[in-house]
Amino acid sequence: MLTIGCDSALVTGSSRGIGRGICLKLADCGLKRIGVHYFKNKAAAEDTAVRLSDRGAQPLLLQADVTKPDEIVRMFGEIKKSFGGLDIFVSNARPDVEHFYQPVMQIPLKNWHAALDSQATAMLIAVREAVKLMPDGGRIIAITYAPGGRTGTWEPWVAMGSAKAAMESLCRYFAVALAKRRITVNSVSPGATDDSVFNTLPPEVLEMLRKWASSGWVPMGRLTTPADVGNVVALLCSEEAGFVTGQTLHVDGGASLAGTDLPMELQAAG
Repeated sequence: MLTIGCDSALVTGSSRGIGRGICLKLADCGLKRIGVHYFKNKAAAEDTAVRLSDRGAQPLLLQADVTKPDEIVRMFGEIKKSFGGLDIFVSNARPDVEHFYQPVMQIPLKNWHAALDSQATAMLIAVREAVKLMPDGGRIIAITYAPGGRTGTWEPWVAMGSAKAAMESLCRYFAVALAKRRITVNSVSPGATDDSVFNTLPPEVLEMLRKWASSGWVPMGRLTTPADVGNVVALLCSEEAGFVTGQTLHVDGGASLAGTDLPMELQAAG
């Protein structure tokens, strides 16, 4: 069992999917006080809270629109009032796909801003608020999607891909700025994940992804799960990972290792 020598965390966007998986893993590792942030889906957040309570944790429901700086500040004020401090902050919230999913030549500026404001700008503000509550040795983690910062063929992902890339860059700057306080700052990049943003797309898209994963493009043969992401977040929050900072960890079953210059039939041969 990993050693997580603290007891409070805030995970944004944790009413379901990846954020919920992170909360549940942290509770399994012994964290007692966990902030469950949501924007609109209070019922899902309450379900996450019940699951945390069943694991012995004390959940705190927090509603906020992370595209609005004053609401981020208010949310951390509620954390301070209820928890007194904060040991772990995980930046995971994102807008629904209809607010950012447009190709590069057609995307309205409001969709572009929805992505950037909810990711890089929200993280900039949130981390500066979080560290006011953190003891030395705290943990900050951003959930990103690294391929979006390297590739360009998934055109409707342009705003979110750019926003996630900005988050990863921001993590490196924060890692240096906070190193003397032993606060580590890292990003986790999941592969295509079941029970995530992909589930909001047409069902045939998710089925296509499952076939793609099992055909060899994911060497381990399946999609990422929220539990996989939660496991790596817990690892980065452990005392054993106290010297790891400014890094991006891929949780994708090896998908980021698959080359695109050869057919999979050749890559998987032998």
